[in-house]
Amino acid sequence: MSQVATSRGRGGFIAGFLVLPLALYLTFVIWPYIQTFGYSFTNWSGQSPTFELVGLDNYAALMKDEVFLGALWHNLLLLVFVPTVTILLALFFAFMVNAGGRSGAGGVRGVRGSAFYKIIYFFPQVLSLAILAVLFGAVYRSDEGGLLNGFLTRIGVVDPAHPIEWLNEPDLVLWCLLLVVVWHGVGFYLVLFSAAMQSVPRDIYEAALLDGAGRAQTFVKVTLPLLWDSVQTSAVYLGIAAMDMFVLVSTMTSGQFGGGPDHHSEVMATVLMRNFLYFGKSGYACAMGVVMLILTLILSLVTLRATRRERIEF
Repeated sequence: MSQVATSRGRGGFIAGFLVLPLALYLTFVIWPYIQTFGYSFTNWSGQSPTFELVGLDNYAALMKDEVFLGALWHNLLLLVFVPTVTILLALFFAFMVNAGGRSGAGGVRGVRGSAFYKIIYFFPQVLSLAILAVLFGAVYRSDEGGLLNGFLTRIGVVDPAHPIEWLNEPDLVLWCLLLVVVWHGVGFYLVLFSAAMQSVPRDIYEAALLDGAGRAQTFVKVTLPLLWDSVQTSAVYLGIAAMDMFVLVSTMTSGQFGGGPDHHSEVMATVLMRNFLYFGKSGYACAMGVVMLILTLILSLVTLRATRRERIEF
């Protein structure tokens, strides 16, 4: 009986600590989701306290909204390229600063100056997205004052009379934004992969070297399998980031809440905010938010499922 009483007392003690955090989580996280689901079935304008139920009309309209469907396609493109490019670059740099150099005794170490490289690569991560938008706005300026156009003009690639309007070219704008996201994210994931790599015993790398493995073979056969859990987690977070992109698109591109030119850089978040704040179609915007939520959940589940593999112990 004493053990039962002790167990109940311990359970009550733990429950007492969980009640307040759980209540806050339900109030400020779960309840807004529930409200959004409810509003997505209405014609709520966002300002009026009255609204009418319209059923699935908002969702049916989404399937015919060319701007939203175009934004969805852009998000899917970013969903493919942002995680892939960022993770590959971060893995490569992490491998080089941790195991890319070799000592004369056959040991394993990073390339010369690896500690300095880690700081340089991580530096973009300390910049806020607002500063990042201003910085790359100067890089992509369409006149000779733009850093990129100025450089290309000096080496004779671009005609000074016809500079490239990077953020106003329909075929270039999305890829310019992709470059910003990758530049910002590589440093963080480099540090993440470096931390995971440093927990790998050096004996494993040295054994691979003794067997005659080159840098490429060591990376593919040793480093990548041992870092797979970190890669899997990074793919989920980068996928979620690719489904958003609101801050960069809204601040760096033309149009109301961004998306220009002519919706060629539109993402779902900018379409949502434009409908919610500018057009007053809040119920319609809530339906977009529900679609984004469902797609993000599907993305996370598919990524975790597709990248699941046997855990390697060392």
